Amino acid sequence: MTRTTLISMMGAAALAMAPITGFAQDKSGENVQPTEATAEVSAVGKVALAQDLFAYAQEGKNAVAALAAAQIMQGVDAKDVEREKTTSDNEDMAGVTEEADGADAPMDADAMLTAALEYAGGDPAVTGLIEDAQAEGSRGRIGGASRTLSRLPAGKVDLFKVPFYGGRFAELAIVGDGDANLDLLVTDENGNTICLDKTYTDKIYCSFTPAWDGYFLVAVANQGRKRNSYYILTN
Repeated sequence: MTRTTLISMMGAAALAMAPITGFAQDKSGENVQPTEATAEVSAVGKVALAQDLFAYAQEGKNAVAALAAAQIMQGVDAKDVEREKTTSDNEDMAGVTEEADGADAPMDADAMLTAALEYAGGDPAVTGLIEDAQAEGSRGRIGGASRTLSRLPAGKVDLFKVPFYGGRFAELAIVGDGDANLDLLVTDENGNTICLDKTYTDKIYCSFTPAWDGYFLVAVANQGRKRNSYYILTN
């Protein structure tokens, strides 16, 4: 999907979505400022890291990597929230026939640990570590992430309007179920591109620091032939 196609869809969605009070002041230019480096990894960042690590584990059936990904996920607490969105046709996928759906949700810690046991192949040392992690469960979780589950059919685009505060580090992650490639475009209210990811993946991370309080339009396009049930996470 081209950036121009996504931009046109996002513009239509912005007009259709009811405004929310609090950001009435007119701003011009690009709503982004330099981001200061930080050594702390947030809840959103940890989810993105865990999903990337588990994807690596799946490729090589690596039990240790799968266990590490699961333990990262066990340390994150994400609050489920509802978000306003519109869903429209993906013009680049016109006429696509949707194939049978595979996974129904992104991988959570329990599913990762189950996979890790399979990859361990009965190795007693690794199996023992995985079983310890299963018994320990979710402890010492850090919060700060909000997530929304969306089930996006093949050939469709989800459009969200997300507010972020000026001067505060903003994060957004897309965590798909692995069934289809997802593309991401984030723009500010003036149409400036903040994040663009068209790589062949459904695990995407975007971070920036807004210059002022404002809305950002988020487009998630399903570029595959299967439905993708994904989470959109923000801090």
